[in-house]
Amino acid sequence: MHATLPLLVNSDFPPLSRRVVDTLQVNLGYRCNQSCLHCHVGAGPNRTEEMSADTIRAVIAFIDASPDVRCLDLTGGAPELNPHFRDLVLAARSRGVRVIDRCNLTILEEPGQDDLAEFLAAHQVEVVASMPCYLEDNVDRQRGKGVFDASIRGLQRLNALGYAKEGSGLLLNLVFNPQGPSLPPPQEALQADYKKHLLSHFGVRFNQLFTLANMPIQRFGSTLVSKGQFNSYMQLLRSAHREANLDQVMCRSLISVDWQGYVYDCDFNQQLGLPLGVGGKTRTHLSSLMAAQLEGQAIRVADHCFGCTAGQGSSCGGALAA
Repeated sequence: MHATLPLLVNSDFPPLSRRVVDTLQVNLGYRCNQSCLHCHVGAGPNRTEEMSADTIRAVIAFIDASPDVRCLDLTGGAPELNPHFRDLVLAARSRGVRVIDRCNLTILEEPGQDDLAEFLAAHQVEVVASMPCYLEDNVDRQRGKGVFDASIRGLQRLNALGYAKEGSGLLLNLVFNPQGPSLPPPQEALQADYKKHLLSHFGVRFNQLFTLANMPIQRFGSTLVSKGQFNSYMQLLRSAHREANLDQVMCRSLISVDWQGYVYDCDFNQQLGLPLGVGGKTRTHLSSLMAAQLEGQAIRVADHCFGCTAGQGSSCGGALAA
């Protein structure tokens, strides 16, 4: 059972407003073949929540009604476990929309996913793959025994299909999370270390490394509370806040959709149950919105937002600043 998290909503985080929405981040469900310690959605094999076919159709309708939305960012859980994952990818790609699959790599070896890598390559899906370290012990400690070896096999398979090959158009990016309550190291230097180690030891190539701070919510937040580290971690995030990062935080041009189709300012607000709109208590469904309606609206902020602006900054696309 998770420890009770302190309330984060009474915050002095600076106010933000949304620009043009160009990215729709969709959580297809919380079912996953892993149960990672840092997971901010508490995903795992026993979760049953998943987006329905009707809600998938609402996502497609929203894209059709929102010409500025040119990127569909699919997450979970393991988004590929949703039975409608491939239909959604095909619908988005047929409309010329860029699709990102936030893939844990081990899903490529799950029963029923034998041709997943080939499907992703055939439809030019960008893969953003979890790889919290290039050392086996650290990865298995955070994500489970055997995960590192399976992840390497997954990366090698993607490389064999052309991912990260110059001129292929197949992008393969990796994601680093710290092991505990600390900020990520500088992204550029860590990326160089990853590229050197993975290439020399495993022949693996990738395009970019994204460094993400761990958010003090859900499973990771509960772990901090149980270890008496929650307040010190929040103080670390606050003390490392950089105003310059406010200009590039992901919520300025992104909205997040939960597995039921309700809309939030970001994936983290979704997990905290903070609906779209400052102070709002009523959830708004995607089917009642168009992206143009959201431009200029205030973004709902809380203390966890300091996780996105601390140090070099953190977003779904990695560090915000050098």
